[in-house]
Amino acid sequence: MAKILIIEDEASIRRVLSKIIAEENSEYKVFDAEDGVQGLEKVKNEDFDLILCDIKMPKMDGVEVLEAVKKIKPEIPVVMISGHGDLETAINTMRLGAFDYISKPPDLNRLLNTVRNALEKKSLLVENKILKKKISKNHQIIGESEPIQKIKQMIDKVAPTDARVLITGENGTGKELVAHQLHDNSDRASALLIEVNCAAIPSELIESELFGHVKGAFTSAVKDKPGKFELADKGTIFLDEIGDMSLSAQAKVLRALQESVITRVGAEKDIKVDVRVVAATNKDLKKEIAEGRFREDLYHRLAVIIIKVPALNDRREDIPLLIEHFVSKITQDQGSVKKVFSPQAIEMLKAYDWTGNIRELRNVVERLLILGGNEVSEQDVLMFASK
Repeated sequence: MAKILIIEDEASIRRVLSKIIAEENSEYKVFDAEDGVQGLEKVKNEDFDLILCDIKMPKMDGVEVLEAVKKIKPEIPVVMISGHGDLETAINTMRLGAFDYISKPPDLNRLLNTVRNALEKKSLLVENKILKKKISKNHQIIGESEPIQKIKQMIDKVAPTDARVLITGENGTGKELVAHQLHDNSDRASALLIEVNCAAIPSELIESELFGHVKGAFTSAVKDKPGKFELADKGTIFLDEIGDMSLSAQAKVLRALQESVITRVGAEKDIKVDVRVVAATNKDLKKEIAEGRFREDLYHRLAVIIIKVPALNDRREDIPLLIEHFVSKITQDQGSVKKVFSPQAIEMLKAYDWTGNIRELRNVVERLLILGGNEVSEQDVLMFASK
């Protein structure tokens, strides 16, 4: 159940807002406060999913409330409510971290859309924090080889900045791990990392997926939906396999990078976004540019920093560490008995031609754990690891 706090000094507006929101969804539980001091006290003592806050109030105005909330519970989205004369102040609150602002008297559809979008983002933030605790080990970059050491050093230098990064490398090399490390070690780590696999989304849906859409924009658009860029606001968006993105979508991504604004499909209103873009591809984008499939101006916007992830065949000395890592993870996930790989088995695996890179190695390790003996032997590798 979503808990929503309305901080508003006019009792009639509090009642109207509470009634509208409560009737919209039975899962919404609405609380109210008559001024900023009372509202802030409730924020300190309870966990809210959303705050609607008036700007002009006695004792403590909405700007002060917003600043205080962002210090004590920054994950709570705050929507500011402003009179027409407060428009400039309302815009300034966006710079201070407000999710959005609504003018008085509030438009019903805009109010409810804003509430839904804010709660969706809050839900994603909470889910993201939980997942981070569970899967942080999944995003480790395993290895001590020289190429991997260089990548780790590059991440240390680049992560704290907002520089855009293009990650290149073959399929299965772990490009997504680099993206996660860049986000987790950045000043944006408390916000969302939104991943988009550009190759997995049909070309006719990619723009809606990235930039959102409004109700009625196309046949299946039954309600307004925020896009990935909006959801990644203040965080990072990871555009995986960007070389497979359509030219029309590339043009809109270019605009988002140039102007920090996006427009939902079917809408006219621009939406400001503050997003760090990390992209990855297994393609030669310069060749794609020459053949007219990728925009050169977008390439130069994305490739401020280029990180090339080496193929597993170029870092064979890391294979023993990777095997150990996969054995621990797979046996833990499956609740099975941990097995040891014999030195001879490891040497054989080091000599393989890993065309599928780390992804292929993980699959082979899992197969050997299931089919091999108590100690995975050279014979097990010959029998079960062959291609």
